Amino acid sequence: MTSPTAENVSTGPRYLPALVLLFVGSGCAALIYEVVWFQMLQLVVGSTGVSLGVLLGAFMGGMCLGSLALPRYVSAEKNPLRVYAALELVIGALAIILLGMIPLVGGAYLAVVPSGTASVLFRAMVAGLLLLPPTMLMGATLPAIARSVEATPAGVSWMGFFYGGNIAGAVVGCLLAGFYLLRTYDVVIATFAGVGINLLVAALAYWLSHKTDGLPETTPAPLAVSHVASPSLANQRHRALLVAIGMSGFVALGSEVVWTRLMALMLGATTYTFSIILAVFLAALGVGSAVGSFTSRHASSPRVLLGLCQAGAMLGIVWTAHALTEQLPFWPINPSLATDPGFVFQLDLARALWALVPAPLFWGASFPLAVAAAAEEGQDPAFLVGRIYAANTVGAILGALAFGVVVVSTIGTQNAQRVLAVTALLSTLVLLAPIRGRARAGAVVAALLAILLVPGIGPVPELLVSYGRYAATYDPVNALYVGEGRNSTIAVTELDGGIRNLHVGGKIVASTEPQDMRLQGMLGHLTALLHEDPKSVLIVGFGAGVTAGTFVTHPGIDRIVIAEIEPLVVEQSSAYFRDANNDVLADPRVEVVFDDARHFLQTTDETFDLITSDPIHPWMKGAAALYSEEYFELVGEHLNEGGVITQWVPLYESTEAAVKSEMATFFEVFPDGSVWSNTYQGGGYDVVMAARKGGLTIDLHRFADRLMSPDHSYVAMDLAEAGFSRTLDVLGTYGGSADDLIGWLSDAELNRDKSLRLMYLAGLGLNQYSASTIYSDLLEYRTFPQGMFRGDPQRVAILRDQMGFR
Repeated sequence: MTSPTAENVSTGPRYLPALVLLFVGSGCAALIYEVVWFQMLQLVVGSTGVSLGVLLGAFMGGMCLGSLALPRYVSAEKNPLRVYAALELVIGALAIILLGMIPLVGGAYLAVVPSGTASVLFRAMVAGLLLLPPTMLMGATLPAIARSVEATPAGVSWMGFFYGGNIAGAVVGCLLAGFYLLRTYDVVIATFAGVGINLLVAALAYWLSHKTDGLPETTPAPLAVSHVASPSLANQRHRALLVAIGMSGFVALGSEVVWTRLMALMLGATTYTFSIILAVFLAALGVGSAVGSFTSRHASSPRVLLGLCQAGAMLGIVWTAHALTEQLPFWPINPSLATDPGFVFQLDLARALWALVPAPLFWGASFPLAVAAAAEEGQDPAFLVGRIYAANTVGAILGALAFGVVVVSTIGTQNAQRVLAVTALLSTLVLLAPIRGRARAGAVVAALLAILLVPGIGPVPELLVSYGRYAATYDPVNALYVGEGRNSTIAVTELDGGIRNLHVGGKIVASTEPQDMRLQGMLGHLTALLHEDPKSVLIVGFGAGVTAGTFVTHPGIDRIVIAEIEPLVVEQSSAYFRDANNDVLADPRVEVVFDDARHFLQTTDETFDLITSDPIHPWMKGAAALYSEEYFELVGEHLNEGGVITQWVPLYESTEAAVKSEMATFFEVFPDGSVWSNTYQGGGYDVVMAARKGGLTIDLHRFADRLMSPDHSYVAMDLAEAGFSRTLDVLGTYGGSADDLIGWLSDAELNRDKSLRLMYLAGLGLNQYSASTIYSDLLEYRTFPQGMFRGDPQRVAILRDQMGFR
């Protein structure tokens, strides 16, 4: 066996900072791709917690395989900088290929896979096949460049700086993609930005390969076999070290999953919030890695320091748990005072820094310390870095999947954080307990601290689950139920007077308040009454079940399908809103599909007479996919002739640009569409967009006779309870047609899959309360639709007067 000599391996101190710069670029491109690929793949495999966990596992799994494969299959005789340049070039090429491959493979996948939980394994295979090649190459970059340094304390410290540089670039890439590239452009432009960075990195690496005394491509000078550490023997000697660094990765990613969920409750689950959380987490890892790299250069026992880092991470977990449940929710902050998005982002960044930083600092320091602890003279640096990185990544994969799919929904975030803290303690004991003296004493102290502090980790406050970012502005709530599901955290509360609210992700999504009952009634009854004789209906989003419950009162409907992403919503709404939703789940015509609604439509051949959607607010990450042009086209394909679609559009907690995007996109697919208004205290509140396949005309005489007929008596009663006491009241909510609003929508940005523009527009307006202004601007363009309403002149005149036309 031969290995490069120390002289051949060394790149030279003056060029090592340039290698760190290479990793900054690689990390930036990698995070741009990760954000882009996840956005694209969610449209194919759905946005459930299981799907997202699978995507993250596939992404990190590829990186793990790459870190192990490179030192085994790429000769140490190759110039490391030229290998690195080749990897970057191929990553960029694969990124371009994936732009076309994801939709194509997604189409093939959707043609054969059923909807529901049973499709998860197939989703995993699809995601893995798509992400495996580029992520393996990403994982190979660190061991590739590791061959540019020696396996000595000074050399391995630079590996930590490389790792830290990679994380620093990831922070830049995360913010660049989330706040600029995807907000301003689309996945195509974002991808080519990443490719451009890959090309620059590859060019710099190739140039450096000629400027340094890096490893030549000729056969290196031989080194005695006895001086070279066998990878298998090294693995045996450092088994405890590998276990500990794997546990560190498990705890780090598990914590990220739990904390992201809790922070999203507090800050609002916009795409910008997730970018801020990820950026803060990565930045802390990067700083910790830099400190760990510097420390490892002079440390007499890196293993002891690594063990102490795990104890520090345990304390950091306790700190963050305390900050998220007992501090931040009660800071005296009213978000509605900060209507400028820039101020909102500053506030969110400050709170994320306060809560999240401590533990990631220790996790960041762990990697370079683990490399230093495992380093042996004569060892191939690629094998050294590869196996440490792989162990850490395997742990991270298990942590992301376990906590994202199983742990939180089974035992809740309180116990999940306790498990994470105890696991961090165990990694401390694995490293320090076998060492006599002060190290073992440190292990005992860590165990005592865990006994004292871990039981004090509290539950997520009911007020935070109920009112999210507005928790500090509300009095204690009467919570009938609080629970954490696989995809969402929900609560059911009751106010004075018996009003009940359903909260999902810190946001009221349904209630028995008059204005909400009116909207929920409109989404059901208006949809059914615009059809001549409906037989089947699909409801997207269960909420409190009130919209679904309206359809059980309509005679002739024999099939009601409900698509809901979170099982806990259906379970608890059926228990606490039974009177309001006509006990809809007890009706034998009802079938509930627990899946992403878009994914359900993509994987079913069934068509419907009625499809109504009441998804969560468009600013919540993932919801914009249910307002895209492609989604509306998909809905149109599943409508029978004469079928009716309705879609909820909130005017509150939104901006005019977001509302225009929603309407313009809907009318792009349904040019004969119309708008129907749900007002509150005389002003705008929210609206319902509606369209009928084949065009919409309403015979007022038949409409009135239908509601007055005996078989529609329950419909009339239900409408009256929702605030529509007269037969024409529901038609009096007409707010305009697509033709009316052409001028108002002239500057609207369409929401398409490749950009999901709405997600970024709506995310800027979650603290905006300009519903009345938006509604009044919309009404300026409204005209009375002479061709839509037909009947005797007197009845038309009554309706015209009811709409406010003179």
